[in-house]
Amino acid sequence: MTVLVTGATGSVGRHVVAQLVDAGVPVRALTRNPEAAGLPPQVEVLAGDLTRPESVREALRGVEKLYLFPVPETAAEVAAAAAEAGVRHIVVLSSSSVLDESGDNHSGEHHRTVEKAVEASGVDWTFVRGDEYATNVLWKWGHSIRTEGVVRAPYGNAPRVLVHEKDIAAVAAAALLEDGHAGRAYVLTGPEAITQADQVEAIGAALGRTIPFEEITPDQAREQMGRFMPAPVVEMVLGYLADAVENPPVPVDTVERVTGRPALTFAQWAVDHAGDFAPQEQDRSAA
Repeated sequence: MTVLVTGATGSVGRHVVAQLVDAGVPVRALTRNPEAAGLPPQVEVLAGDLTRPESVREALRGVEKLYLFPVPETAAEVAAAAAEAGVRHIVVLSSSSVLDESGDNHSGEHHRTVEKAVEASGVDWTFVRGDEYATNVLWKWGHSIRTEGVVRAPYGNAPRVLVHEKDIAAVAAAALLEDGHAGRAYVLTGPEAITQADQVEAIGAALGRTIPFEEITPDQAREQMGRFMPAPVVEMVLGYLADAVENPPVPVDTVERVTGRPALTFAQWAVDHAGDFAPQEQDRSAA
Protein backbone atom coordinates (compact mmCIF):
# COMPACT_ATOMS: atom_id res chain seq x y z
CA MET A 1 0.00 0.00 0.00
CA THR A 2 1.49 3.33 -1.09
CA VAL A 3 0.22 6.53 0.57
CA LEU A 4 0.56 9.93 -1.07
CA VAL A 5 0.92 12.78 1.41
CA THR A 6 0.24 16.27 0.08
CA GLY A 7 1.30 19.27 2.10
CA ALA A 8 4.05 16.94 3.28
CA THR A 9 6.30 19.63 4.74
CA GLY A 10 3.53 21.40 6.63
CA SER A 11 3.15 21.41 10.40
CA VAL A 12 0.78 18.42 10.28
CA GLY A 13 1.87 16.75 7.05
CA ARG A 14 5.45 16.33 8.21
CA HIS A 15 4.21 14.36 11.24
CA VAL A 16 1.87 12.28 9.07
CA VAL A 17 4.85 11.30 6.93
CA ALA A 18 6.94 10.39 9.98
CA GLN A 19 4.19 8.25 11.51
CA LEU A 20 3.56 6.38 8.25
CA VAL A 21 7.29 5.74 7.88
CA ASP A 22 7.41 4.42 11.44
CA ALA A 23 4.58 2.04 10.51
CA GLY A 24 6.64 0.69 7.62
CA VAL A 25 4.30 1.96 4.90
CA PRO A 26 5.66 3.15 1.53
CA VAL A 27 5.20 6.92 1.47
CA ARG A 28 5.22 9.30 -1.48
CA ALA A 29 5.38 12.98 -0.55
CA LEU A 30 4.29 15.88 -2.73
CA THR A 31 5.99 19.22 -2.16
CA ARG A 32 6.80 22.33 -4.15
CA ASN A 33 10.48 22.15 -3.32
CA PRO A 34 11.77 18.57 -2.96
CA GLU A 35 15.36 19.68 -2.42
CA ALA A 36 14.41 21.54 0.75
CA ALA A 37 11.86 18.99 2.04
CA GLY A 38 14.08 17.43 4.72
CA LEU A 39 11.94 14.27 4.87
CA PRO A 40 13.16 10.79 5.91
CA PRO A 41 15.30 9.02 3.28
CA GLN A 42 12.73 6.23 2.87
CA VAL A 43 10.21 8.72 1.45
CA GLU A 44 9.79 9.15 -2.31
CA VAL A 45 9.65 12.94 -2.68
CA LEU A 46 8.08 14.40 -5.82
CA ALA A 47 7.67 17.97 -7.01
CA GLY A 48 4.07 19.08 -7.27
CA ASP A 49 1.61 21.77 -6.32
CA LEU A 50 -2.06 21.29 -5.44
CA THR A 51 -2.85 24.60 -7.13
CA ARG A 52 -1.76 22.89 -10.37
CA PRO A 53 -3.76 19.63 -10.45
CA GLU A 54 -1.93 18.41 -13.54
CA SER A 55 1.24 18.22 -11.43
CA VAL A 56 -0.51 15.84 -9.01
CA ARG A 57 -1.61 13.25 -11.56
CA GLU A 58 1.80 11.59 -11.92
CA ALA A 59 2.20 11.38 -8.14
CA LEU A 60 -1.14 9.55 -7.87
CA ARG A 61 -0.05 6.58 -9.98
CA GLY A 62 -0.09 3.38 -7.94
CA VAL A 63 -1.39 5.17 -4.83
CA GLU A 64 -4.05 3.49 -2.73
CA LYS A 65 -4.57 6.15 -0.07
CA LEU A 66 -4.23 9.94 -0.10
CA TYR A 67 -3.71 12.49 2.66
CA LEU A 68 -5.12 15.69 1.23
CA PHE A 69 -4.09 19.16 2.32
CA PRO A 70 -7.05 21.56 1.84
CA VAL A 71 -6.85 23.73 -1.29
CA PRO A 72 -10.46 24.55 -2.17
CA GLU A 73 -9.74 26.13 -5.56
CA THR A 74 -8.64 22.81 -7.07
CA ALA A 75 -10.05 20.22 -4.64
CA ALA A 76 -12.64 18.92 -7.11
CA GLU A 77 -10.02 18.36 -9.82
CA VAL A 78 -7.58 16.68 -7.45
CA ALA A 79 -10.25 14.44 -5.92
CA ALA A 80 -11.47 13.44 -9.40
CA ALA A 81 -7.89 12.66 -10.44
CA ALA A 82 -7.48 10.51 -7.33
CA ALA A 83 -10.63 8.57 -8.15
CA GLU A 84 -9.47 8.10 -11.74
CA ALA A 85 -6.08 6.83 -10.51
CA GLY A 86 -7.75 4.19 -8.32
CA VAL A 87 -7.22 5.77 -4.91
CA ARG A 88 -9.44 3.95 -2.42
CA HIS A 89 -9.45 6.32 0.54
CA ILE A 90 -8.84 10.07 0.97
CA VAL A 91 -8.10 11.48 4.42
CA VAL A 92 -8.73 15.23 4.42
CA LEU A 93 -7.05 17.72 6.72
CA SER A 94 -10.16 19.74 7.56
CA SER A 95 -11.31 21.98 10.41
CA SER A 96 -14.00 22.09 13.07
CA SER A 97 -14.95 25.46 11.57
CA VAL A 98 -17.04 23.56 8.98
CA LEU A 99 -19.62 23.09 11.75
CA ASP A 100 -20.30 26.84 11.65
CA GLU A 101 -22.84 27.21 8.85
CA SER A 102 -23.52 30.91 9.39
CA GLY A 103 -21.86 31.76 6.08
CA ASP A 104 -19.62 34.30 7.80
CA ASN A 105 -16.84 31.88 8.73
CA HIS A 106 -14.04 32.12 6.15
CA SER A 107 -12.27 29.03 7.45
CA GLY A 108 -15.48 27.02 7.48
CA GLU A 109 -16.29 27.84 3.86
CA HIS A 110 -12.70 27.06 2.84
CA HIS A 111 -12.70 23.58 4.34
CA ARG A 112 -16.32 22.79 3.51
CA THR A 113 -15.53 23.26 -0.18
CA VAL A 114 -12.81 20.62 0.06
CA GLU A 115 -14.98 18.17 1.99
CA LYS A 116 -17.81 18.46 -0.54
CA ALA A 117 -15.41 17.92 -3.44
CA VAL A 118 -14.03 14.76 -1.87
CA GLU A 119 -17.51 13.42 -1.08
CA ALA A 120 -18.53 14.01 -4.69
CA SER A 121 -15.55 12.01 -5.97
CA GLY A 122 -17.07 8.72 -4.83
CA VAL A 123 -13.88 7.70 -3.03
CA ASP A 124 -14.06 6.62 0.64
CA TRP A 125 -13.19 9.55 2.87
CA THR A 126 -12.30 10.54 6.43
CA PHE A 127 -12.40 14.19 7.56
CA VAL A 128 -9.93 15.15 10.29
CA ARG A 129 -11.42 18.33 11.72
CA GLY A 130 -8.89 19.92 14.02
CA ASP A 131 -10.14 22.61 16.37
CA GLU A 132 -7.81 25.53 17.15
CA TYR A 133 -4.17 24.54 16.54
CA ALA A 134 -1.71 25.18 19.33
CA THR A 135 0.68 26.38 16.61
CA ASN A 136 -1.52 29.46 16.18
CA VAL A 137 0.21 31.00 19.18
CA LEU A 138 3.42 31.15 17.14
CA TRP A 139 2.01 33.71 14.72
CA LYS A 140 0.00 35.44 17.45
CA TRP A 141 2.75 35.82 20.05
CA GLY A 142 6.00 34.40 18.71
CA HIS A 143 7.48 37.69 17.55
CA SER A 144 6.69 39.61 20.75
CA ILE A 145 8.03 36.81 22.95
CA ARG A 146 11.25 36.54 20.92
CA THR A 147 11.88 40.29 20.72
CA GLU A 148 10.31 41.74 23.89
CA GLY A 149 9.66 38.81 26.20
CA VAL A 150 6.00 39.80 26.62
CA VAL A 151 2.54 38.98 25.26
CA ARG A 152 -0.10 41.66 24.67
CA ALA A 153 -3.54 40.31 23.86
CA PRO A 154 -7.24 40.76 24.63
CA TYR A 155 -9.42 38.31 26.55
CA GLY A 156 -6.71 36.86 28.77
CA ASN A 157 -9.31 34.74 30.58
CA ALA A 158 -10.67 33.23 27.36
CA PRO A 159 -10.16 29.45 27.50
CA ARG A 160 -9.21 27.48 24.38
CA VAL A 161 -8.94 23.72 23.76
CA LEU A 162 -5.75 23.90 21.71
CA VAL A 163 -4.73 20.76 19.86
CA HIS A 164 -1.14 19.64 19.24
CA GLU A 165 -0.36 19.13 15.54
CA LYS A 166 1.13 15.73 16.41
CA ASP A 167 -2.31 14.61 17.58
CA ILE A 168 -3.96 15.75 14.36
CA ALA A 169 -1.32 13.80 12.43
CA ALA A 170 -1.81 10.74 14.66
CA VAL A 171 -5.53 10.61 13.90
CA ALA A 172 -4.89 11.13 10.18
CA ALA A 173 -2.26 8.36 10.20
CA ALA A 174 -4.65 6.00 12.02
CA ALA A 175 -7.31 6.66 9.38
CA LEU A 176 -4.79 5.89 6.63
CA LEU A 177 -3.41 2.75 8.28
CA GLU A 178 -6.49 1.13 9.79
CA ASP A 179 -9.88 -0.06 8.61
CA GLY A 180 -13.07 1.35 10.06
CA HIS A 181 -12.51 5.08 9.52
CA ALA A 182 -14.27 5.54 6.18
CA GLY A 183 -17.19 7.96 6.33
CA ARG A 184 -16.10 9.36 9.70
CA ALA A 185 -15.65 13.05 10.50
CA TYR A 186 -13.44 13.47 13.56
CA VAL A 187 -13.42 16.71 15.56
CA LEU A 188 -10.18 17.03 17.49
CA THR A 189 -9.32 19.19 20.50
CA GLY A 190 -6.65 19.23 23.12
CA PRO A 191 -7.33 17.48 26.45
CA GLU A 192 -8.02 20.67 28.44
CA ALA A 193 -9.49 24.16 28.23
CA ILE A 194 -6.65 26.57 29.01
CA THR A 195 -6.93 30.36 29.14
CA GLN A 196 -4.73 32.61 27.07
CA ALA A 197 -2.98 33.87 30.21
CA ASP A 198 -2.26 30.29 31.28
CA GLN A 199 -0.98 29.48 27.80
CA VAL A 200 1.59 32.24 28.18
CA GLU A 201 2.53 30.90 31.61
CA ALA A 202 3.09 27.44 30.11
CA ILE A 203 5.32 28.89 27.39
CA GLY A 204 7.31 30.71 30.04
CA ALA A 205 7.71 27.48 32.02
CA ALA A 206 9.00 25.73 28.89
CA LEU A 207 11.51 28.55 28.41
CA GLY A 208 12.51 28.67 32.08
CA ARG A 209 11.47 32.29 32.58
CA THR A 210 8.42 34.41 33.28
CA ILE A 211 6.61 35.99 30.34
CA PRO A 212 4.22 38.78 31.36
CA PHE A 213 0.73 38.79 29.88
CA GLU A 214 -0.52 42.35 29.27
CA GLU A 215 -4.25 42.68 28.62
CA ILE A 216 -5.22 45.02 25.77
CA THR A 217 -8.62 46.03 24.40
CA PRO A 218 -10.24 44.36 21.40
CA ASP A 219 -9.79 47.59 19.40
CA GLN A 220 -6.08 47.67 20.21
CA ALA A 221 -5.83 44.01 19.20
CA ARG A 222 -7.76 44.71 15.99
CA GLU A 223 -5.22 47.37 15.01
CA GLN A 224 -2.27 45.19 16.02
CA MET A 225 -3.47 42.03 14.25
CA GLY A 226 -4.64 43.94 11.18
CA ARG A 227 -1.03 44.67 10.28
CA PHE A 228 -0.44 41.07 9.24
CA MET A 229 -3.88 39.41 9.00
CA PRO A 230 -6.86 39.94 6.67
CA ALA A 231 -9.73 41.79 8.35
CA PRO A 232 -12.18 38.85 8.16
CA VAL A 233 -9.68 36.61 9.94
CA VAL A 234 -9.06 39.26 12.62
CA GLU A 235 -12.79 39.51 13.28
CA MET A 236 -13.12 35.72 13.38
CA VAL A 237 -10.33 35.41 15.96
CA LEU A 238 -11.68 38.20 18.16
CA GLY A 239 -15.17 36.77 17.87
CA TYR A 240 -14.30 33.30 19.06
CA LEU A 241 -12.21 34.68 21.93
CA ALA A 242 -15.08 36.87 23.11
CA ASP A 243 -17.48 33.94 22.83
CA ALA A 244 -15.12 31.66 24.76
CA VAL A 245 -15.35 33.92 27.81
CA GLU A 246 -19.12 33.46 27.95
CA ASN A 247 -19.26 29.93 26.54
CA PRO A 248 -16.07 28.05 27.44
CA PRO A 249 -15.23 25.32 24.92
CA VAL A 250 -15.38 21.73 26.06
CA PRO A 251 -12.63 19.23 25.18
CA VAL A 252 -13.56 16.07 23.32
CA ASP A 253 -11.76 12.75 23.67
CA THR A 254 -11.50 11.90 19.96
CA VAL A 255 -7.70 11.71 19.95
CA GLU A 256 -7.68 9.13 22.72
CA ARG A 257 -10.54 7.12 21.20
CA VAL A 258 -8.86 6.92 17.80
CA THR A 259 -5.20 6.55 18.82
CA GLY A 260 -5.53 4.76 22.16
CA ARG A 261 -3.49 7.36 24.04
CA PRO A 262 -4.39 10.66 25.73
CA ALA A 263 -4.15 13.86 23.72
CA LEU A 264 -1.02 15.92 24.32
CA THR A 265 -1.30 18.91 26.64
CA PHE A 266 -0.52 22.50 25.74
CA ALA A 267 2.36 22.36 28.23
CA GLN A 268 3.85 19.52 26.19
CA TRP A 269 3.36 21.52 23.00
CA ALA A 270 5.20 24.46 24.59
CA VAL A 271 8.14 22.20 25.48
CA ASP A 272 8.19 20.79 21.95
CA HIS A 273 8.27 24.31 20.48
CA ALA A 274 10.49 26.10 22.99
CA GLY A 275 13.09 26.69 20.28
CA ASP A 276 10.53 28.57 18.16
CA PHE A 277 10.31 31.26 20.84
CA ALA A 278 14.06 31.89 20.93
CA PRO A 279 15.34 35.03 19.12
CA GLN A 280 15.72 34.40 15.40
CA GLU A 281 17.59 36.15 12.63
CA GLN A 282 14.46 37.54 10.95
CA ASP A 283 13.40 39.11 14.25
CA ARG A 284 16.76 40.84 14.61
CA SER A 285 16.72 42.07 11.00
CA ALA A 286 13.18 43.42 11.42
CA ALA A 287 14.05 45.32 14.59
